[in-house]
Amino acid sequence: MSKIKQTITRKITGLGTRFLPFADAASEDLPLSRLLRLSLFQVTVGMALTLLIGTLNRVMIVEMEVPASIVGIMISLPLLFAPFRAIIGFRSDNHRSQLGWKRVPYIWMGTMLQFGGLSIMPFALLVLAGAGEASKAPVWAGQLGAGLAFLLVGAGLHTVQTVGLALATDQAKPEAQPKVVGLMYVMLLLGMIVSAFIFGALLVDFNSMRLVQVIQSSALVTVVFNVIALWKQEGRNRSNTKPHVIPPRFMDAWGTYSQGNRAVRRLLAVALGTMAFSMEDVILEPYGGQVLHLTVDMTTRLTAALAMGGLLGFALASRMLSRGFDPIKMAALGAFTGIPAFLLVIFAGPMDSILVFGFGTVLIGFGAGLFGHGTLTATMNLAPAEQRGLALGAWGAAQASAAGVAVALSGIIRDLVASYAAHQTLNPGLFSSSALGYVAVYGIEIVLLVSALVALLPLISRHPLSSKP
Repeated sequence: MSKIKQTITRKITGLGTRFLPFADAASEDLPLSRLLRLSLFQVTVGMALTLLIGTLNRVMIVEMEVPASIVGIMISLPLLFAPFRAIIGFRSDNHRSQLGWKRVPYIWMGTMLQFGGLSIMPFALLVLAGAGEASKAPVWAGQLGAGLAFLLVGAGLHTVQTVGLALATDQAKPEAQPKVVGLMYVMLLLGMIVSAFIFGALLVDFNSMRLVQVIQSSALVTVVFNVIALWKQEGRNRSNTKPHVIPPRFMDAWGTYSQGNRAVRRLLAVALGTMAFSMEDVILEPYGGQVLHLTVDMTTRLTAALAMGGLLGFALASRMLSRGFDPIKMAALGAFTGIPAFLLVIFAGPMDSILVFGFGTVLIGFGAGLFGHGTLTATMNLAPAEQRGLALGAWGAAQASAAGVAVALSGIIRDLVASYAAHQTLNPGLFSSSALGYVAVYGIEIVLLVSALVALLPLISRHPLSSKP
């Protein structure tokens, strides 16, 4: 029986290595089964992001009739924790306990925060919407409860993702790290896509009880998946059990990190590029519907096209980076690719071309994949082993904060320009008046990409290929 089991295991592993993107990141020390199990934390992060940004966004506004302004505030609350990712990563680098673990306690703490937030969230939302018996509760109770739930989930997912990526990097050899990162983000995208279909199917016939069941089931799945992901992943190190060893202060560690390898300039480039690739997130589908007159079904496919472009970008970046390509050059290539991508989307309106619009959307995802993989790999390559969590946390903080600001600004800019165009006698020329607001945002994104390139170019000549400082 043991021979049969070994044969079956080899067959399954062979299929995974052949068809799963980045599965060749596995090695003898880090087999595919263990790598896939570890990546389950990204699945739960993707599930939480889909729930917060996608499913609950629509449910709260449409089915529960919560004012859009309150929904916007609730959705933005998780971003308040994003700047603290650098501190979380630093603490996981230097954590000491009798158990001898550095990363596991923080991932478990983040898991419990996610679980707690998801557990109270449906009841808080029912109070917020004043549904049924919950209408007797004061308004402030629903607002406070929902705000706390969203904040807990945001704090949890930022903690889990930051420390989880650091743990994955700890396990992988330097030459395999780009592919490991690619696999982690493929699992994040898969978690978002699969959970979106599941949530949509379960909430077709919406009612309060079904909402409670769906969200609390997500809380249970989060705990189960993260426990499976953590099982026997991090070895217990006796040196981490010595309480008399005084860990460095965060500001001292940050000063050391920020002075080495022009880290601040890299973080600036990450922020500028992320803003450039994130501002279209909330206006891409409305642009297709309002300017190109696409149906709801057709605009929904844009998300899949964007994700597909991102997967292609990650795949190409992972392949090239594993062969020694400079990750800073890869990030610059991604930013450069985004410029014609946004130009295609802009001119798809006056050309009335769905094909041009679709190709531009895929190209945006492709450029974002190259940029994201390049900046993250550069961060890992240039981070000392004792500051890996701090480096990844700083990268995550810059990226998440920039994305949140970009999403908020894009809607405001679009509305301001559209309002001005509607109340002024303008000659829109090549673009219709309904498209001017969107075009203004896309134009700003191009400017941000050029700015990111300006920030990256001085780093290319100074960046050591695949080296550790």
